[in-house]
Amino acid sequence: MPELPEVHALASDLDARLRGRTIDRLQVVAFPALKTYDPPVEALSGERVAGVGRHGKFLDLTTEGGIHLVVHLARAGWIRWRAGAPKTSGRPGSGPLAARLVLDDGAGFDVTEAGTKKSLALYVVRDPAEVPGIARLGPDPLANDFTLERFRGILASQGRAQLKGMLRDQSVIAGVGNAYSDEILHVARMSPYKPAAMGVEDSAALYAALRSTLAEAVARADGVAASELKAEKKSKLRVHGRFGEPCPVCGARIEQVIFADRTFQYCPTCQTGGKKLSDRVLDRLLK
Repeated sequence: MPELPEVHALASDLDARLRGRTIDRLQVVAFPALKTYDPPVEALSGERVAGVGRHGKFLDLTTEGGIHLVVHLARAGWIRWRAGAPKTSGRPGSGPLAARLVLDDGAGFDVTEAGTKKSLALYVVRDPAEVPGIARLGPDPLANDFTLERFRGILASQGRAQLKGMLRDQSVIAGVGNAYSDEILHVARMSPYKPAAMGVEDSAALYAALRSTLAEAVARADGVAASELKAEKKSKLRVHGRFGEPCPVCGARIEQVIFADRTFQYCPTCQTGGKKLSDRVLDRLLK
């Protein structure tokens, strides 16, 4: 799933390509992906692009006329830039194409989604706050006003909530998903199950890990072509997706916990005092 660093890179790339150019049309191919009806998608036709930004993991294309095309890529969505006119008609079908934005010179981008489970969402709105997911977003962890004091207040408000779930909760902190929450906790040397309420030294360490991990990932992704962003992300992850490999810090075997639809990885030596966390799925298989 694209998270804050990848969405930031996509927004920067699209902003450089689209700013000041005129939209010919937005063609929606996967109709369930469009979550709004007013204004209609036709409202984008003839509009000049004012810029492309992000809200957490949401992309926001803004026109000079005040219309916003908001895209949430979900778990398997992506943006594919086209330098020229599309070679296919983009008719509704069973392929990965969900929507196509075409500029007045034929260039533009395709919004695609792999797999059979379709969760990608498109919104055409006059105000991004009209998108329910954006309205519920917590603060951006890389914003200037996301201070240590503010972070400590968030931790205190979460009480006994486990850090892994808290970091992934978009209403608490915007933009962090499954992969970067694993990375942040590894850098902070904290268990995914550690309660959010903690002392001043631990909160300072977690804050530093959160900010540095995301800032470094944003810096690495800056300028990377969209087609290479996924590979770049995967190549730099320390523990996420590295089950069975040696920890880059201590050399211990990286372990994982499996849930119904996702997994997370951690280093027992660095994060849990050498204790292996219970994995109910694996435990059942070994019985």
